[in-house]
Amino acid sequence: MNDRRIIALQPAAPLQRAVPLPERPQLTAPPPLSLYVHFPWCVRKCPYCDFNSHAARDGAAIPEAAWIDAVIADLQAALPQVWGRRVLSIFFGGGTPSLMSAAGLDRLLTAIRMLLPLDPLAEVTLEANPGTVEAARFRDFRAAGVNRLSLGIQSFDDAMLARIGRIHGGDEARRAIDVAQAHFERVNLDLMYALPGQTPDMALGDLRTALGSGVGHLSCYHLTLEPNTPFAHDPPPLPDDDTAADMQQAMEDELAGAGFEHYETSAFARPGRQCLHNLNYWTFGDYLGIGPGAHGKLSSHEGIRREMRHKHPARYLEGAARGDFVQDSRDVGVAELPFEFMMNALRLADGFPPALFAARTGLPLESIGDELRAARDRGLLDLAADAIRPTAQGRRFLNDLLQVFLHD
Repeated sequence: MNDRRIIALQPAAPLQRAVPLPERPQLTAPPPLSLYVHFPWCVRKCPYCDFNSHAARDGAAIPEAAWIDAVIADLQAALPQVWGRRVLSIFFGGGTPSLMSAAGLDRLLTAIRMLLPLDPLAEVTLEANPGTVEAARFRDFRAAGVNRLSLGIQSFDDAMLARIGRIHGGDEARRAIDVAQAHFERVNLDLMYALPGQTPDMALGDLRTALGSGVGHLSCYHLTLEPNTPFAHDPPPLPDDDTAADMQQAMEDELAGAGFEHYETSAFARPGRQCLHNLNYWTFGDYLGIGPGAHGKLSSHEGIRREMRHKHPARYLEGAARGDFVQDSRDVGVAELPFEFMMNALRLADGFPPALFAARTGLPLESIGDELRAARDRGLLDLAADAIRPTAQGRRFLNDLLQVFLHD
C-alpha cells in the first residue's frame, strides 16, 4: 500500500551508528510463531494486483490435490526449524483460497494439526472473494476449523468494481457479508479508495455500507499503481493526491466515530477484534510460510533467517517432487535488524514497549539510541517509558521516520 502517510516529506542522510552492534543477535527466547499458507490461484487476476496470483487458464482445473500434497510435504520438510514451537495463528492467503474445496481445506488443516502444536485458541483466517461465496462451502470451512474470514469487497459500487476488474457486483458483496456473518463471528472486509472516478462521498458511501453490516474489522487501502501490472502500463484516471487525502481523512474520522480503533496503518477494528496474525507480523514475530512464493521469517540461537518458496506454482509443484521447496534463503544481518523491526513495529499506532526491540532482534535498545533521539527531535517519534510510538507526524510521513533507522 502507498497512501499519503508514507510519502517522504524530505530526504534525510542516514546516521552513522555510534554504538557497535554484536556479531549476531543475542536472542533469549523465540518469538511467537504463525503459519502462512499460500494458495496461488484465482478466477481472474485484477489489473492492479501484484500478488503471486495466477488465473486458471482456459477453464483448466486447479491442481488442488497436488498443491495440498506439496504443501503438506513442504511443512514436513520445515519441521526441524520449528520443533516444539506452538503456532498461535494460521492465515490462508492468495490468490483466492476460498476456491479450495471444503474437503481439501479440511484435509490440509488436519495435517497441520497433526504436524504442529496448534494453540487451542489459534486464529485461523481464510481470504475469500465475494464472487466465490457459497453458503454450504462457508459452513464447511467453519466446520474444518476456520474461525476468521477476510472478504475482498473493495467497493459496493458496480461501476467502481467493473473499473478495477473485480468479478463480483455490489449485490454479491452484500450477500457474501451476510453469508460470512452467518458462519463466522470474526469477519474482516477489505475496502479500497481513490478508485478511478471516485469522489470522497462515494468512498464514504462504501465505508458506511461496510459499517452498517456490523463487522468488527476493516482494512482500508489506497489503490496503488504497482509496477508490472496492467494498471501501471495503462493507468486509469485516478483522483489527485489532495482528493485522495481528503478521502482518507474522511474515512478515518468516520471509523473513529463508529468506535473503530485505527491500530495499524491500514487496519481498523472494534475493541478486541484486531487481527492477531497480522499483529504478529507487525511486532516482528516469526512466521513459517509454505506454498508457492510464500515468505517466512524464523529465529534461532544462530540468528534470524528469511526464506521464500519457489514462486511460480508449476515450479513449486515440480520442486516438491524433489523435496526442493525453498527458492531463496538468507540470514538477516545485524545491521539490517533495526530497520526491519521498525518497518513493522512503527506501523502500529500504539508503537511498541521498549523491551520488545531486544526481545525480537536480540540487540540492545541503546544500539539505536542515537536514531531514536534523532527521530524524537524531528517530531516523528514519541519516547516514553511504556512505549515507543510514532507521533501523528510520524504516522503521516512514515518513510521519513523509517529512514532514520536505515544505514549503509
